[in-house]
Amino acid sequence: MDIHEQSQSTNSLPSKRGWKIWWELIRPHTLTASFVPVLLGTVLALLEGEINLFLFAAMLLASLFIQAATNLFNEYYDFVRGLDTKESVGIGGGIVRYGMTPKLIMNLALSMYFIALLLGIYICIMSSWWIAVVGLVCMAVGYLYTGGPIPISSTPFGELFSGLFMGFLIILITFFIQTGFVSQTAILTAIPIGVLVGLINLGNNLRDHDGDKANGRKTLPIVLGPKNAIIFLGIMYGFSYLWLIYIAASTSLTPWVLLACLSIPKAIQAVNGFIGKTTPISMMPAMKAAAQTNTFYGLLLAIGIFMGYVL
Repeated sequence: MDIHEQSQSTNSLPSKRGWKIWWELIRPHTLTASFVPVLLGTVLALLEGEINLFLFAAMLLASLFIQAATNLFNEYYDFVRGLDTKESVGIGGGIVRYGMTPKLIMNLALSMYFIALLLGIYICIMSSWWIAVVGLVCMAVGYLYTGGPIPISSTPFGELFSGLFMGFLIILITFFIQTGFVSQTAILTAIPIGVLVGLINLGNNLRDHDGDKANGRKTLPIVLGPKNAIIFLGIMYGFSYLWLIYIAASTSLTPWVLLACLSIPKAIQAVNGFIGKTTPISMMPAMKAAAQTNTFYGLLLAIGIFMGYVL
């Protein structure tokens, strides 16, 4: 089926179903991993002075496009390498379920990267061209996560790379384009968000453990073993919440940041949701809870920082 035929096939679907296919294709539950760091970086910049809303919007859109493109690269390469089938759980499924061509998926991903690149040029013009270097590295990591001869996603370092480049660094870039520098407070605040973004990926790898192992991957849950990976998940959640006490005591941020502790039930739900589960479908609620933990933690932390600013 070529792209023209695929287009006709997609158009023949009921509009609501067609919309849902395209929406699921970009895996919207993962997009908070981009939204939360940009929001936090901007709120932290507000503590230093006025912020540029156009820069905020450009950074947010660029991050969302890069995240969505990364998801599409993942779909493309998992199909090419034979990792995705109609029975696979939790994927967008544009290729294996809905007949979209791999070429179409790749073109969509590259188009999103191109839009992000244009937004990046605007950001550089308004701030610093050094941002281009960091931004291009982040885009390269997004591609190499599942692309290239040795995909990052097939190694034990997937969580580290996703947390560092899609969580930690996004906060610092967002802060820098608004202020022209990076503060110690911004760095310390970015650490737990980087951890939580990485834990979203850990949840995904826990779900895919059996399939990944059968395909020769060496993800963190495979290296540690599922039980130890779940223990590690719980430890890192604990670290993220204890870190709130540290930044409240050692930075200019106020105890309002402890509002993020209200997301603890979601973290507990994520950990408990993996315990004793052996099938991918049974782990889906835990994966959802892991993504929600990052969302609620980040939003509550942003609210807490803003409350400390206005009160």
